[in-house]
Amino acid sequence: MTERKPAGVSFESWVDKQIREAEQRGDFSGLSGFGKPITGLERPYDETWWIKAKMQREGLSVLPPSLTLRKEAEDAREAAIRARSEAEVRRILTEVNEKIRKALLMPPEGPPLNLAPFDVDAVVEEWHAHRRAD
Repeated sequence: MTERKPAGVSFESWVDKQIREAEQRGDFSGLSGFGKPITGLERPYDETWWIKAKMQREGLSVLPPSLTLRKEAEDAREAAIRARSEAEVRRILTEVNEKIRKALLMPPEGPPLNLAPFDVDAVVEEWHAHRRAD
């Protein structure tokens, strides 16, 4: 859409014409999300919605590193319980335990960490018990 609005044509009719021609060419049919409902319309308007969406897409957090690690440990435990195999449980917990150990050696900014590495064998036993219960 590089052409300029001709003199004497109202801006609205010129824009409508550009949109109509683009629709006829099929310029809008290949867009991601075409034919899908717009997410978030049911939520109240938030003027910082775009910042929050960008941070979520980029995996950024406004939490202090210590709280971020606490949340990651909590999520890792839940993921370990839902894991499909014992090897996956051990892999998930080993990864988060390494981060916890590093944080204990050099405490991150924010409130106290209040975390200890997971007892992998105890969580594996809990995983087995959870699987037997299902």
